[in-house]
Parts: sequence; C-alpha cells; structure tokens
Amino acid sequence: MADDNGQDKLHTPPDDNGDEAALARKIILVLVVILVIWGAAIFTWGIPGLYIPALASVPLIYLVLIIVAKG
Repeated sequence: MADDNGQDKLHTPPDDNGDEAALARKIILVLVVILVIWGAAIFTWGIPGLYIPALASVPLIYLVLIIVAKG
C-alpha cells in the first residue's frame, strides 16, 4: 500500500522519536538489568557484593548531581 508520495507504508520502520513511553521502557529495562546484576553480585559474594558496587557508583552519582544542579 503506497501513499501519495509513492512510499510504502507497510515497510517503513516504526519511528519512536519523541515517544515517551518507549524511552520510559528503555530506562526501566536498564534499571532492572542493573538491579539483577547487583543482586547476582550479592548472591555470589555476599556483603562485599552489596557495598562495593554502591561505593563504585558514588563518583557517577556525584557527577550526575553536578550536571543536574547546573541545569
């Protein structure tokens, strides 16, 4: 099925630019994957698997806070 411009509507890839729901799904998926990996570290190494990733993420969170504060 072609439109007035001769482009095939059935074979065009979906355009999710600006789709807030798709962005939210991607963010939630990344957070879930991070939590699962962290949980696997806790299961494997116990207490060090709990606090070492948290300590390692402190510089990243600090940088995010600086970026957010700058606007």
